[in-house]
Amino acid sequence: MSRSIEGKVIAITGASSGIGEATARLLAGSGARVVLGARRTERLEGIVRDIRGKGGTAEFRELDVRSREDTAAFVDFAGEKFGWLDVIFNNAGVMPLSPMSALKTDEWDNMIDVNIRGVLNGIAAALPVMEAQGGGHIINNASIGAHVVVPTGAVYCGTKYAVWAISEGLRQESKNVRVTIISPGVIETELGSDITDDTAKGALEEFRKISLTPDAIAGAVLYAASQPDNVDVNEIIVRPTASAF
Repeated sequence: MSRSIEGKVIAITGASSGIGEATARLLAGSGARVVLGARRTERLEGIVRDIRGKGGTAEFRELDVRSREDTAAFVDFAGEKFGWLDVIFNNAGVMPLSPMSALKTDEWDNMIDVNIRGVLNGIAAALPVMEAQGGGHIINNASIGAHVVVPTGAVYCGTKYAVWAISEGLRQESKNVRVTIISPGVIETELGSDITDDTAKGALEEFRKISLTPDAIAGAVLYAASQPDNVDVNEIIVRPTASAF
């Protein structure tokens, strides 16, 4: 039973920066064949060029996870390039925090569309492929917000609780497809750059005085993906040692 990801085909959403980028670089450097998806194709092109320059194997495709058709095309693209799909890492997410009373309903809708529907679209695209293959691995990026709610984070945490519940339900139903939840604590990424509420923006800056780099989460993905097929790492929570949350 191999613990290597050498040659595995791994599709990653939200791969243009942060956790997605770090994961793509680490997995490609460990011998995986990675397929990167995001809306910022110029960023993807640069990352793929760098991976290839270091001897890795990588492809990219523009992807908006809010679109079921676009996500299905992304998974099809991975199959066309490599003939197989071992792992999908549903990583794309947004976090425009705000108090409920601010009634930023457009931001609520976007979090639901990206954080919940985006994961569901990834599952809908990859699950039939993996079942037809007789196996595969779905890794969903939740958050410490799937375990604790903080002021200004009600809707965001709600979307991440949903990711946790969807992932756990899928795990219970699956016989051959492994399911892993990754729940990061405070990470120094672009996540939250779309916050428009000053109170929430200040709170996040305070939280991020103690934070990890995206490489810490990439390492967790590598650990889960490199286990033998009969070992399903169900959830990994990763947070700074000094963090209370």
